[in-house]
Amino acid sequence: MARSIMIQGTGSNVGKSVLVAGLARAFTRRGLKVAPFKPQNMSNNAAVAENGGEIGRAQALQARAAKRKTHTDMNPILLKPETDTGAQIIVHGHRAGTMRAADYRKDKSKLLGAALESFDRLCADADLVLIEGAGSPAETNLRKGDIANMGFACEAGVPVILVGDIHRGGVIAQIVGTQAVLDSDDLAMIRGFSINRFKGDVSLFDEGRDVIAARTGWPCLGVVPWFDQAWRLPAEDMMDIRSHPGGVLKVVVPQLERMANFDDLDPLSAEPEVAVEIVPAGRALPGDADLVLLPGSKSTIGDLAFFRAQGWDVDLYAHVRRGGHVLGLCGGYQMLGKSISDPDGVDGRPGNVPGLGMLDVTTTMSGQKKVSLRSAIAVPGKESVSGYEIHMGRTEGPDCTRAWLEIDGRPEGAASPNGRVRGSYLHGIFASDAFRSSFLKNLGAKSDLAYEDGVENILDELAEHLERHMDLDLLLSMAENPKRA
Repeated sequence: MARSIMIQGTGSNVGKSVLVAGLARAFTRRGLKVAPFKPQNMSNNAAVAENGGEIGRAQALQARAAKRKTHTDMNPILLKPETDTGAQIIVHGHRAGTMRAADYRKDKSKLLGAALESFDRLCADADLVLIEGAGSPAETNLRKGDIANMGFACEAGVPVILVGDIHRGGVIAQIVGTQAVLDSDDLAMIRGFSINRFKGDVSLFDEGRDVIAARTGWPCLGVVPWFDQAWRLPAEDMMDIRSHPGGVLKVVVPQLERMANFDDLDPLSAEPEVAVEIVPAGRALPGDADLVLLPGSKSTIGDLAFFRAQGWDVDLYAHVRRGGHVLGLCGGYQMLGKSISDPDGVDGRPGNVPGLGMLDVTTTMSGQKKVSLRSAIAVPGKESVSGYEIHMGRTEGPDCTRAWLEIDGRPEGAASPNGRVRGSYLHGIFASDAFRSSFLKNLGAKSDLAYEDGVENILDELAEHLERHMDLDLLLSMAENPKRA
């Protein structure tokens, strides 16, 4: 019977996802059959699971760390924000509709059953299920109907480890304060705490660690130093992406408001000869860019308006006039065309909007969502390319006759007559070493990087890091058989 333990944080972005990935690799290396699980996630950076359907990118990384196939049971509820007040709801990997945040708060408890179904299936095929919480259990205003933190832990009978982030400051208050606001039933689920992202001499926090332990009565499982290579792992949250300077080739990426599936940037950021610059709102696109990459978007029409509001359309036209290259992926591809038609309001309000006009193609939005893993061949170099599609809409037009990829014998993508502007629906293409090397060579940069091998090495290093700085034997002893298993 599987044992399970849940990693909850004192807030968002305290490093839970990376910790769970590291723990998954560490316990897998110890010979356990490990499965990652997150009842509810909110992210526009999704992965396509091997059984079909979408899960959060963090759970895909955690599955990789556990050396098992991705499955939609690893993240049964995925929220993909479309506006400030609403999100697309993905249940068991498939789109179940769109809901306003206020309505979701009222109805989210109805999705607990779906989460528990997935959890039960994972427990039937694992020695250890590592669960990641979302946000913080201290947000007691969200406790009613909760399925992401203590609501799930209590229902499934899963013990909890609370993680605080010392890098953002106030970690003693983070953990002691969380204890202060939780009710007795929730407190009974917590078995210990850990401190994450410490910079410097860890022994300098011995007194702080002891203060927390004395005030809470919880044991400390370790103070984890900052892991320098974490940025090289695929990022899930837009807050985690950052510019990486250096290199002979400069790739510029406008940070769209609803930027999605930006894992396309990870292999480029890892390249020594490539500088990736993420440009936030309010700043012009740099004039010295070699390539401007328009990323995916959860709301193409809305992000196109956002793009224009920053004046980035003017900057992009100037970039092309200077001889620069442009690559649009998925939503970015749709933006590059002459128009985007949305007769049924799939992407927002029904209507037709002009695109950037840099490719002679048009896009029509439709309610049917394409979600699939893909193998492709690059044209004309014949390099193998692995990737995935997650999108709504169909794009066609004269520039599609210059497709630069081929999937199952059909052309994919479009290119301008001079080849400087390209677009495609295929995400993840730069993780394929031979294709990335050829692509960068045409832009004047050299690549000898084995990207996927690098990710594996970093996961191993992360596991070793946690073995050194956390009491993994104690953590494993705290894991229990869920009451539902």
